[in-house]
Amino acid sequence: MLTLITQDAFSFGLPVAVIAAIMFIFVFFIVLIRRYKRCPSDRILVVYGKVGGGQSAKCIHGGAAFIFPVIQDYEFLDLTPISIEVNLVNALSKQNIRVNVPSRFTIGVSTEPGIMQNAAERLLGLSMNDVQELAKEIIFGQLRLVVASMDIEEINSDRDKFLTNISQSVESELKKVGLKLINVNITDIVDESGYIEALGKEAAAHAINAARKSVAEKNRDGSIGEANAVQDERTQVAAANAQAVEGENTAKIAVANSDSLRRQREAEAERVAIASEKVQSAKALEEAYAAEQEAETARAERERSSQMADVIVPAEIDKKKVEIDAEAEAERIRRRARGEADAILFKAQAEAQGIYEVLTKQAAGLDEIVKAAGNNSRDAVLLLIADKLPELVKLQSEAIKNIKIDKVTVWDNGSTSKDGKSSTANFLSGMYKSVPPLQDMFNMAGMQLPEYLKGKDVDIKSENPVDNEESSTDKE
Repeated sequence: MLTLITQDAFSFGLPVAVIAAIMFIFVFFIVLIRRYKRCPSDRILVVYGKVGGGQSAKCIHGGAAFIFPVIQDYEFLDLTPISIEVNLVNALSKQNIRVNVPSRFTIGVSTEPGIMQNAAERLLGLSMNDVQELAKEIIFGQLRLVVASMDIEEINSDRDKFLTNISQSVESELKKVGLKLINVNITDIVDESGYIEALGKEAAAHAINAARKSVAEKNRDGSIGEANAVQDERTQVAAANAQAVEGENTAKIAVANSDSLRRQREAEAERVAIASEKVQSAKALEEAYAAEQEAETARAERERSSQMADVIVPAEIDKKKVEIDAEAEAERIRRRARGEADAILFKAQAEAQGIYEVLTKQAAGLDEIVKAAGNNSRDAVLLLIADKLPELVKLQSEAIKNIKIDKVTVWDNGSTSKDGKSSTANFLSGMYKSVPPLQDMFNMAGMQLPEYLKGKDVDIKSENPVDNEESSTDKE
């Protein structure tokens, strides 16, 4: 073809450079076409080399891809199913009984995206026999694990569970190499000890015994059914005779009831007719009475309206007037009371203000007294008492001043007490002592009376008080 194109170009008289460019373009186009690969439905196109995305290969199923020269290449993975015969021999079950599990597995390369990537990484370049041997080893190992996890009874009786466990275990391992499990077929399972055969014989014996029992039960049911049929026949004949007699009696009763019902209906019709006549008469009277009542009601309404116009309306006017006068008087009383309350409030506030001013001045004066006493509260109190001392002495001396004694009779036998005083002197002294002394008054105030006010002399040298009586005694 290239030769024909060259000859045509020369026949047209084209330059050599143009002919070379045409040839290069044609060759390049042919190469591009040959590098565009389509993937059939029964294969997986694996493009490897520089595919991007951090992947080692790119898998395509049911599409096409352009294979870049030099940096990329491609291969196909066959999706044809592979049938593998796996005859598991002497596998230990959960009860430590060795069994033989002949089986056949059908597998193939998976077309799921993630699993297809595993197939491209682990199965690319392997022959069909190599893939078959790899899958066989995986199936052998997982089949042994499943048999070891189940009892003989489960394996023999519950084949669905056995197949499900095998499928789950085997398929999870096959996915790791990019394969998937298509079908599992388990043939007869045999054990070396004959346990499964014994279970079969036991099941057969149970089935035979159950069949014999069923036959005996059916024979028994037949005899019982025959007897029940005879009994039903006799019972139904007697019931039919009784039903015939009952039918005759029912017919007679029905005739009697029909006659009675006819007579009742006739009596009821006559009663209804008489009652209807009386009801109509009563209704006529009722309508007449109702008309008379309406007339009387209208007359009474007219009389009531007249009375209301003559009596009630003036009374309501007087009532409204009294209410208005009462409300006006109450408002005057409320205003007067509010004014008196305001006056009392102002008076109380003024008195409180005056008391507050007096107490404030007294507090200020006491504060000045305390400051004058050198901020000594005790000395300040002494100053206050000293200021009031003349008044206190005056009050003490006047305590017995106004005592009126009409007559005092003193019986004095001339005897004296231990202190040398007579009875008369003791009487007068006791009367004077009934007046509270200054010292007691100071003690009640929490203060100490000065020594010179207690009636005692003070020895200047010893600075100790000396009793006047003792001093006088010493002087004597």
